[in-house]
Amino acid sequence: MYDQNTSYETDPTDVGSRIDPVLARSWLLVNGSHYNKFEPAGRSRADIVVLDIEDAVAPKDKVAARDNVVRWLGGKQAPAAGAGDWVRINGFGTPWWADDIAALAPTAIGGVMLAMVESVDHVTETASRLPDLPIVALVETARGLERIGEIATAKGTFRLAFGIGDFRRDTGFGDNPLTLAYARSRFTIAAKAAHLPSAIDGPTVGSSALKLSEATAVSAEFGMTGKICLTPDQCAPVNEGLSPSLDEISWAQEFFAEFERDGGEIRNGSDLPRISRATKILDLARAYGITASDYEDDPVHMPAPSDTFHY
Repeated sequence: MYDQNTSYETDPTDVGSRIDPVLARSWLLVNGSHYNKFEPAGRSRADIVVLDIEDAVAPKDKVAARDNVVRWLGGKQAPAAGAGDWVRINGFGTPWWADDIAALAPTAIGGVMLAMVESVDHVTETASRLPDLPIVALVETARGLERIGEIATAKGTFRLAFGIGDFRRDTGFGDNPLTLAYARSRFTIAAKAAHLPSAIDGPTVGSSALKLSEATAVSAEFGMTGKICLTPDQCAPVNEGLSPSLDEISWAQEFFAEFERDGGEIRNGSDLPRISRATKILDLARAYGITASDYEDDPVHMPAPSDTFHY
């Protein structure tokens, strides 16, 4: 269980924004027991708000938390303030899984994050009861990791997410990036092989800005394009860390300008991968509303971004 800080404040003038979950970087968990935190979370810089009725909620409070979430989302015919928000539901086989799904099916929910996924059945059974709803499969155990390729290809799996805390408890691993390198690599490879959007990394616990920045850089280095956040103030740094940098955008623009000056025809074997990389960078920059301006009059040509940059 992640110790979610529920004392956060947000700027009341910040209206927040949500983006396509295919491209979503920051996935903000909000304790379902604290209804008064739903609206501030909606004003945060989170790409996706995920109301949590699983790990954050004690068993005795789960029904009340579920009721809070249903009220916040509203119905499909009469959406409420939180329409389109996601919900982290209890895992398949728990006493709450079926009731969570039954309560959420009529609501204006955006998607679900399914906890403790360890097999294809966990996803397919959930998808059968929530048809056409995207499901993020949260893999949190050694058993789940061993089956991650199958889980990625399961009907209903929309993205994969890494539940680091429970995974470390299950395996005894530490939090050193080298220790978790194999696991993160498995997530990225499974997502790519299944033609899914890149995986969502687990959260960083604590309030250290430097630690969060370093952890987000690790996520990006392993090709993960999303990250779970525990407080609203983590969302902006995560968004920045998982977006193309201004240097990358500048390189992409310069590359295309140079390519067009040379006639717009393939010149050598490196052009095609550079075109693909530059296109991805500029597409993401547009999707995230990032612009590169105020360049030098005669800018120095920048090296191509690392091959670890992924869509």
